[in-house]
Amino acid sequence: MIVVKGKPLDEILSFLLPYKNVLIVGCDGCTQPPRGLREAMTYAMLVEMGAKLRGKTDLKCRATTVAKQCDNHICSTTLTPQLEGVDAILSLACGVGVQTLVEVFPEVPVYPGQNTTFIGSQEREGSMLYEKCKACGECLLGETGGICPITNCPKGILNGPCGGCVDGKCEVPFEIRDETGKVVKTVAKDCAWYLIYQRLKKLNRLDLFRKYRPPRNRAISSSPRLMEVV
Repeated sequence: MIVVKGKPLDEILSFLLPYKNVLIVGCDGCTQPPRGLREAMTYAMLVEMGAKLRGKTDLKCRATTVAKQCDNHICSTTLTPQLEGVDAILSLACGVGVQTLVEVFPEVPVYPGQNTTFIGSQEREGSMLYEKCKACGECLLGETGGICPITNCPKGILNGPCGGCVDGKCEVPFEIRDETGKVVKTVAKDCAWYLIYQRLKKLNRLDLFRKYRPPRNRAISSSPRLMEVV
């Protein structure tokens, strides 16, 4: 199970005010509380209303949802026909869903509408799993082009690459393990902040790359955690 908490409307508007046509994408998957079509329609109404109160009268939102935003194929087949004229996407999924949309639609800016606060476990057979979200409770994906520096950087650096980035690669080798936990292969991993730079450059948002981000409030996601869903 994945628990999410909606971002403040002011923060969402700071992402979306530069655009005119926004697609708000819900997720019918495993978020708690649910963030499907009804919630996407509510967000669409709130964003348009908030924009008008700030003097932005030409911001229009459309609402839709997908079965699972963490599934590349589902996102591609469901959303591709709906992207004509869309300037940006607001995702109501967890951080994994945001990053999946970035991978499937690299030409479209994607922003998070939620903070992911807790991720449970789900067993799968015969597949490789990639960690993409730490559920830190302070989602930075709106400032980093949809690429998470917390999970993709071994050091969790929040402000640009360290001195160990060489030719776009991280100095820390990426370990691939089997089901017993044994390391079966090590490969060179792309530097998270190199990828973020390239992504923000493509979006013409290098101003976000230069922005200073203060240290995380680790009390929000201190481990181990036990959460009761009511």
